[in-house]
Amino acid sequence: QVQLVESGGGLVQPGESLRLSCAASGSIFSPNVMAWYRQAPGKQRDLVADITSGGTTNYADSVKGRFTISRDNAKNTVYLQLNSLRSEDTAVYYCNLEWVVLSRTYRYWGQGTQVTVSS
Repeated sequence: QVQLVESGGGLVQPGESLRLSCAASGSIFSPNVMAWYRQAPGKQRDLVADITSGGTTNYADSVKGRFTISRDNAKNTVYLQLNSLRSEDTAVYYCNLEWVVLSRTYRYWGQGTQVTVSS
């Protein structure tokens, strides 16, 4: 069983920063991809950024230049540094871990952490 535990959300003002963390535990296959998604009220869950075991990153256009994803493979932990936050970044942020074995995708989610950007 794989578990993902997120931390670091909160209430900040526009322009401020936050750092989210997500620690994975259990039987984890490597290589894998760790990612952050977000879901605002009434909207679908969208990819924010992802990172492979080898460190290749990918970002949504809306966060490029403001957010940075990183990971510590030894700790099975992924981070998301959120800078220059805007009100439209307000959402529940979910950690995601995925890998593929023999054409089967294994996908796990964290419980989510709330990020609220408001003055």
